[in-house]
Amino acid sequence: MAMGATFVPLILSLFLLQIITVWAGRPFYPLPSKVADENRQSIQTVRPYNIAHRGSNGELPEETAAAYMRAIKEGADFIETDILATKDGALICFHDVMLDDTTDVAQKHEFSDRKRTYEVQGTNVTGWFTVDFTLEEIKTLRVKQRYTFRDQSYNWKFSIITFEEFIAIALDAPRVVGIYPEMKNPVLINQHVKWSDGKRFEDKFVETLLKYGYKGEYMSSDWLKQPIFIQSFAPTSLIYASNLTDSPKIFLIDDFTMPTQDTNQSFWEITSDSYLDYIKEYVIGIGPWKDTIVVPDKNYLTTPTDLVAKAHAHDLQILLEVCILIKSGLQQILRKMTQL
Repeated sequence: MAMGATFVPLILSLFLLQIITVWAGRPFYPLPSKVADENRQSIQTVRPYNIAHRGSNGELPEETAAAYMRAIKEGADFIETDILATKDGALICFHDVMLDDTTDVAQKHEFSDRKRTYEVQGTNVTGWFTVDFTLEEIKTLRVKQRYTFRDQSYNWKFSIITFEEFIAIALDAPRVVGIYPEMKNPVLINQHVKWSDGKRFEDKFVETLLKYGYKGEYMSSDWLKQPIFIQSFAPTSLIYASNLTDSPKIFLIDDFTMPTQDTNQSFWEITSDSYLDYIKEYVIGIGPWKDTIVVPDKNYLTTPTDLVAKAHAHDLQILLEVCILIKSGLQQILRKMTQL
């Protein structure tokens, strides 16, 4: 009996040691409720936020784990991403509804029959769409730089990450880092992806955020612990999400010529005083395309439009994402931005 009593705890101890060793060999991202470090540096709120649009993608391929971790190291207040869905309903971080431009899908012979033609914002487009691939298939792809004038040395080294993996990167940062996820092309996603529980893309998007503790109105104690802005070009999706979460939302506004993807409203309609007065009941700000604020003319900046002043008159914040790719005119651009 004594020998048996000693043997069982020994086996149990060895089993637990093996589990701990396995866990130690990979990143482990606890849920927010399990995070023990209460001494992380808070997010700054005294100057405009530095938002890493698709991560630090000047050198590293956009929306990859490496690009987001680099952005955090470089001091980003928020990391921004685009959320799409796979055929089997997984939420992933990827900018385009098609995989053609920034992945090696065209070189994968097993996917040669997956090309489809779908209507995207009123135009028929042909290519390999994320909604026709399972998450397991998506994970076999590798990504590259979008632009040839950027560093090409990291091409094909990284895979597409999930929404949950993106969140884990933010939560694992050594200081508080916010997230800025976009509900990307919800019209297309809801047309082609069907969840077994009958829910829609916006439901799954918000459920993921709530699962990891993202909640609270702008500048509330909950928000300051895990800062977030939810963004979308689709006003109906933002209104729908408003019934699911009180996290702050940003209405994205495209170029002058682009109508809204879900309601087919013109730029002039959605920036009118009456519409801004309506949408402010659901969002705390707008995210306009930079050319609608300062219209370029032959690569020179012109007099700013009244869009910022109009938004401020309706108590709306401005979240502006600008990618500066050249040094020429940098100081002038920064001076314009500091006036927003």
